[in-house]
Amino acid sequence: MSTSTLKTSMSPDLLSERFPLFNAASPGTLERLLSVASELDYPSGRTVLMEDSWGNAVYFIASGWVKVRHEVAEDYVTLAVLGRGDFFGEMAILDESPRSTDVVALSTVKLVSIPANQFIETLFQDSQLHHRMLQLMVQRLRQTNGRFQLRHRPPAVKLAYTLQALAQAYGSGVTPEIFNIAAEDLSAIADVGKDDVVKIMEKLTQKGWVKADDATKTLSLPGIKHLIQLSKKV
Repeated sequence: MSTSTLKTSMSPDLLSERFPLFNAASPGTLERLLSVASELDYPSGRTVLMEDSWGNAVYFIASGWVKVRHEVAEDYVTLAVLGRGDFFGEMAILDESPRSTDVVALSTVKLVSIPANQFIETLFQDSQLHHRMLQLMVQRLRQTNGRFQLRHRPPAVKLAYTLQALAQAYGSGVTPEIFNIAAEDLSAIADVGKDDVVKIMEKLTQKGWVKADDATKTLSLPGIKHLIQLSKKV
């Protein structure tokens, strides 16, 4: 497995279009960030960041999927799955502490890396970028709170919530597509037993609400409207 690094050739317009964090950033801000940014390519299965390492950069997902995991009792628990447009590594540089999680590539991944010092300086220089960063972090807290509020709901409701949330965050079009997440990872982020995940996914497939493509490792959600309705059931 190999990793390649090169200076990014991404334009300011593409940076703003591809990453929600930079939607409100000024042209000057985008130019400064691109001048220090690098592109990184990782194969599926490669660990991108190691737990307990010190934060030296923020990473933006240009393409592909990663999972965020935490070591518990000599095993790993998946905390989140992130896709195109999202970012990670910001917590370690904001509070200047070692990273509390690992990040592993689920597919071939292309990242844009921005050094910590330049990123922090830019946050202070561009108030719009700073405000947007706070908005997205609050959004993550709201999503975590949403999952917490579902802790006593039936497994099917929790799984439907997780699938539709991933589709809304990373899918597009009438029939959104997401990465076909392994049952053990889906079990962890949805707080549903692995056996229940397998059974529920089989039922959703039979209903035609989800459709897995083994060749592309994607999961399309033709029944996204039904999943949204199911996720709201008490």
